[in-house]
Amino acid sequence: MKLATLRKRSEFLRIRGGARCPTPPFVLETKPRIEPAAATSPPRFGFTVTKAIGGAVERNRIRRRLKAAVTAIAASSARPGQDYVLIARKDALDIPFDALKKDLERAFHRVHHAPAKKPRPKNR
Repeated sequence: MKLATLRKRSEFLRIRGGARCPTPPFVLETKPRIEPAAATSPPRFGFTVTKAIGGAVERNRIRRRLKAAVTAIAASSARPGQDYVLIARKDALDIPFDALKKDLERAFHRVHHAPAKKPRPKNR
């Protein structure tokens, strides 16, 4: 499966308010697209690896590992019409690949099956 990727900064910023799942190797954020034909279009992915994580070699290695993990499980876990952003953390470089895929599967499940929010009690 070839990944459709996010390219523009505005696409990344639009996802900021959506569902979010932090894990040790990355943070997964998602939001449905609002275009009319979005429900049938394939999911799109964006990858963010900041300079604080390390040099260019480390950042590119992390990005490649995250892309490989997404490619391996996106067909079964990602939903059509959704946009996803993975924000990498330093642990993504050292964690075994099977554990990375397992964390990604859990994150997909959590963002799609978020627990209902409990109403906050009003202060009197």
